[in-house]
Order: sequence, then C-alpha cells, then structure tokens
Amino acid sequence: MNILLVGNGGREHAIALQLSHSPHVERIYVAPGNGGTATLAKSSNVPIGAEDIPALLTFAGQQAIDFTVVAPEAPLVAGIVDAFQSAGRRIFGPTQAAAQLEGSKAFSKAFMLRHGIPTGHAEIFSDFDDAMRYLRNIDSVPVVKANGLAAGKGVLLPPTVEAVAGAVRGMLMDGHFGSAGATVLLEEKLSGPEVSVLAFCDGTHAVLLPTVQEHKRLLNDDRGPNTDGMGAFSPSPLVSPQLLADIDRTIVRPALTGMAAEGTPYVGILYADIILTPTGPRVLEFNCSFGDPGTQVLLPLLQSDLLELLVACVDGTLAQVKPRWRKDAAVTVVMASEGYPEEYRTGLEIFGIDAAEAAGCTVFQAGTRWKGERLLTSGGRVLAVTALGRSVGQAAHHAYAGVERIRFAGAHCRRDVGLPRGERNRAAPQIGPSRR
Repeated sequence: MNILLVGNGGREHAIALQLSHSPHVERIYVAPGNGGTATLAKSSNVPIGAEDIPALLTFAGQQAIDFTVVAPEAPLVAGIVDAFQSAGRRIFGPTQAAAQLEGSKAFSKAFMLRHGIPTGHAEIFSDFDDAMRYLRNIDSVPVVKANGLAAGKGVLLPPTVEAVAGAVRGMLMDGHFGSAGATVLLEEKLSGPEVSVLAFCDGTHAVLLPTVQEHKRLLNDDRGPNTDGMGAFSPSPLVSPQLLADIDRTIVRPALTGMAAEGTPYVGILYADIILTPTGPRVLEFNCSFGDPGTQVLLPLLQSDLLELLVACVDGTLAQVKPRWRKDAAVTVVMASEGYPEEYRTGLEIFGIDAAEAAGCTVFQAGTRWKGERLLTSGGRVLAVTALGRSVGQAAHHAYAGVERIRFAGAHCRRDVGLPRGERNRAAPQIGPSRR
C-alpha cells in the first residue's frame, strides 16, 4: 500500500517509523514531514502543508495513495476527512463535525454535559463585560481557555482573579490567539494528578491504549508556562486496571455513544486528558488525534501492525482486532530550543543523534530540517528522546543517557520526566553548549 501521512512533527516521525515496519506498506509520503521522516526507510517528504487540503487530495490521486493518515488536529478540524471521503479515498481520522470535540472547547463542554461525562463546570463568553460580571460574582480563581485551536497554548492558569481578567482581556479585546480566543471558557479549577487515556475508535467500538502521563509545563516540578508537551511516560502508575475500566465506562464509551447518537460517529484516535480528583476522574479536554509527545512514548510499545489497526478503525472492524503491547515501560524526553515556547532561534546544527540511538534510544525528530548533510533545528520542540525499560524509572535513566549524547546550542529539557525528585540531577545532566 502507498500511504500518505499528513503532518510534520515528532509524532509524525513516530507514526511513519511504526508504519514502515508493516509488510503491507510499500511507500510512505509525509506531507510536509521533517528531517527524521526524510531519511526513514520507505519514507519521503512531500512539500505540501498539512492544511492545504486541495493539494493533498490532488497528490493522493496522482500517486495512487491507498490510505491516508492524518496526525495533527488542524486539518481534521478543517475537514480533510470529509474532503477525502467525498472523493472516495480511505482516510483515518474523525470528520469535521466529530473533530469539534477538540476544535471547539465550548462544543466539547456542552457535549460532555449532555451525555453525563464527568467534567468541570465552565461558563462561556464572547463579550468581555459579561465575563467580568461573572468573575466578580465567584469566589474561586478559574482556568481560562481559548475556545479554538491555539497550538497547545490556549489554556492559562492565572494565579489571581486580577490575572484572570488580564488573560480574558488579552483574548477577547487584544486578539491574543486570534480567532481561537474570540470565545473563552472560564472553567472550574480541578485538583489532582493528570493522566491521558487514548482509544482507537471505529464509530462503534473503542480499544484503549496504555495510559500516559505527560509533562505540559516547561520547567521541573510543573512550573513555568504551558507548552505542547515536554515529556511523557507510560504506563501511568496512578491508573489501576479497575480505574481504567471505570474511565472506559464513564468517559470513553459515553463519548463514543454520544457522538454516534448525534449523527457524527467518531472514527480515529480519541484522546482524553483526565484529572484524577478526590471525587473521581474528570475530563479536562478531548483531543482528536495522536498526542505529541504521547505518540512517541506509546508507539514504541506497540507490537501489532499499526496499519492494520488504523484500517480496522476505518472499516468498522475494530472489534475483531486485539493489539499486542510490550510489557515494558517507556519514557520520552523532549529537547527544546532556547526560548521555547516563546521566541527561539532556528538553524542550529544538531549533533549526537547516532550516539543516542547506539545507546538504545529512539530519537524522534520534530523541529528539524536538512541543509545538505547538516541537520538543523527548525522549531521549538526539536527532538523527543525515547527509551524503554522494565520500569518507568529505568526507562527514564536510559532516555536521559541518550539526551546526554545530543547537542545543539541552547538545548534544554525537563530533568524530572518519570523520575522521583532525588534521582533527577543524577539522571539528567545539564545540557551544555553545542559540540560534536
């Protein structure tokens, strides 16, 4: 089969690598791809943007693409699945209507309330004065969320009511986040650890993946600004089999049933960010695609053929498939550019990936590009270094051993991914200046 994979990040590198292992795959075209997908077996990059749906559809016809996989959320929300299906082409991912679960936090919140899915209370505003009147009449400090897609940066946790007012003004009055912030949610702040539960879905059935814990904050101990993700580990020690069954019963199944009942069957990856409160699990938000860096930590654990799973979702035969997973744990550490998630330099040469992989890690490239024979940085999150181990702690030590071998100017990472406090400095040495 000829595969078209849409996207350009670290998760796309992970998906392409996993697909390349399938005996059914002849060629993988990644649009637009990155430095990692450019050199992968069976894979080549295509200079088409992930949201250029007409060009992607034309390319699929010209290259006789048999199956398309959409990794990022933006083209899903823009309706790429609908366009491909209308042209008679097989494609993995939710339709535009189903992708509203991520594309509109207001829609998602209302959907959860309609179908009894446990979540925090929220009020929705598009008028600044209305939001301020509400804010003056509550006793707690809410979370501020941009309604639309904001590249993982649209959830703000202001420490005071005054800071909440400033954040709302920034979105509604000053245009922060553009159209994504034209509507905001002021949401109850819930307390507890966060976990992610993903499921393959075929519109009727769901198959859960191993649980994941992600590190969204930039700095150790969950300090600093929110990011797209600075690391992840799997499985989560916080989720027992009984708790996972409860999450499946109260969150995943009702979401799948609810989408079908509303005439928008959900096909693709359903990604639930969940907070484990003292009164039970609550959904923080739904995502409609493989996570990043969750994909980089999950797919190395998959022993089954990924393509067969994706095809089963599209064909509605998921009930006949039982994926096999390694018994190991996995840890992914993101290496980012200096200045991320704000402004950062690009074009910096990267050294040591081969050495890290020789040490047993898999290095997924995200913000990279080739210039001749030199691999350069091209984004904020540059690499995701993944390792396996018998436990999360052992996998973390292996991953940080790989991180130690990689260099580019200004590189930084969290030093606590999957590690108890006392082991962090020993396992994750300070990354220094670039050197060969």
